[in-house]
Amino acid sequence: MDILIQNLLNALQWGSFYALIALGYTLVYGVLLLINFAHGDIFMVGAYIAFFVATFFLGLFDFAPWMVLALTVPLTMLLTAGVGVTLERIAYRPLRRKGAHRLYVVITALMCGLILENGNLALLGASRKKFPELLDKVVYTWGNVSVTNLKLIVILAAITVFLILQFIVTRTRIGMAMRGISYDKFAIPLMGIPIDSVIVFTFVLGSGMAGLAGLLFAMSYPILEPYMGALIGWKAFIAAVVGGIGDIRGAFLGGFLLGFIEVGVVAMFPSTYRDLFAFSILLMILWIKPTGIFGVAKTTKI
Repeated sequence: MDILIQNLLNALQWGSFYALIALGYTLVYGVLLLINFAHGDIFMVGAYIAFFVATFFLGLFDFAPWMVLALTVPLTMLLTAGVGVTLERIAYRPLRRKGAHRLYVVITALMCGLILENGNLALLGASRKKFPELLDKVVYTWGNVSVTNLKLIVILAAITVFLILQFIVTRTRIGMAMRGISYDKFAIPLMGIPIDSVIVFTFVLGSGMAGLAGLLFAMSYPILEPYMGALIGWKAFIAAVVGGIGDIRGAFLGGFLLGFIEVGVVAMFPSTYRDLFAFSILLMILWIKPTGIFGVAKTTKI
């Protein structure tokens, strides 16, 4: 039983990372029907931004680590959101205004991800960076089960972000506008709603969450490298698809589902089988329900 509970806690932590990134994927897709394949690399940029912000405050000011963390979290989310908005303004908006086919937008998103990866490599080099300690580690133990304060923070952060997003999308006017654009983006401007402002807000939310995920991941696994966002970004995208991309509940559930599958496979089989088993199980779920767990098949009116 202790081993089971320990694996459940580990799965909740990994699922939290996947869920935070998958929520960004599903937000952008829900509004624009755009799969922002650069989102995993925005997560990587968020981790590096957190590194430089934390190093700046630790180096120039005699702040306690918890004060540095309190300053680093909002600044990281804000600056990472700026990166996402910049990509939208430079790469996606011109294509959208010209009515480019969605395939070209997807290719552009892939290109943006490669630019972020290789730009990081060119500017900062291939050497890995160690993230500074911003939180005094506290280990809580019950019998043979142990959990750190950081692991609890990661899990609580993912749940809190999900609840806030669910409230924004379902209970606010900007959320109503986001849902309206996903339903009919041509009628929304006729109702006086600034579509570009809503899209920018969507990128702010999605990229800010990627920045938060990057910060929490860097604190949990404090070694940064330029390609750290590639694999975890693809996994989070798959988690969003399995949950039903475009649905916030689906992205949240899909992230945790992938975390549970991966940790469960590692607990019973060699770790080299993790991705094989995890993706095979997810593929079977999509065979049974191609639209994802919460996804709904859409019909096109002619």
